[in-house]
Amino acid sequence: MTTNEEQQLMEQLTNKQTRRAAFERLVRAYSEQLYWQVRRIVLDHDDANDVLQNVFVKAWTHLDDFHQDSKISTWLYRIATNESIDFVRKQKAQQEVSSLDDDGNIARQLLADRYFDGDETAAMLQEAISRLPDVQRTVFNMRYFDDMKYSEMSKVLNTSEGALKASYHIAAKKIYDFFKARD
Repeated sequence: MTTNEEQQLMEQLTNKQTRRAAFERLVRAYSEQLYWQVRRIVLDHDDANDVLQNVFVKAWTHLDDFHQDSKISTWLYRIATNESIDFVRKQKAQQEVSSLDDDGNIARQLLADRYFDGDETAAMLQEAISRLPDVQRTVFNMRYFDDMKYSEMSKVLNTSEGALKASYHIAAKKIYDFFKARD
């Protein structure tokens, strides 16, 4: 969405008479992009859809809180990232399962998921990513899969570019080590 389109959308979102139609346009414009952001964090298709629905519910209920000091896409990414991380934390607490299990559980789950279109290497990459701490996992996903600039990530995650670069490189090293140990 161009800057002009986003400004027009924001004007429509602030107007009570055009808000609903504008929000429907926002959902159509950002659903796929946000789905993949969420999916890379929560991994499961159905869980990603549930989290995405929560993202849009939260965005709708907090529209008046958006002060337009960043792009709407940045705001939505921030909500999606936080909702995804919260979901994963709650899921871990409920299941009392550590993401550091060495049984290949995540790779097997992904390969059995009918919506997963990757091969064994892609599943193993997702397993390696899932073993990262939340922040490193989020930074790696945003940089590697979304090719997001550190300046944009800094706005989404509310941290310095230097810290993000360090997190990314540490995450990349851990993923490299994960694959090296599998050789």
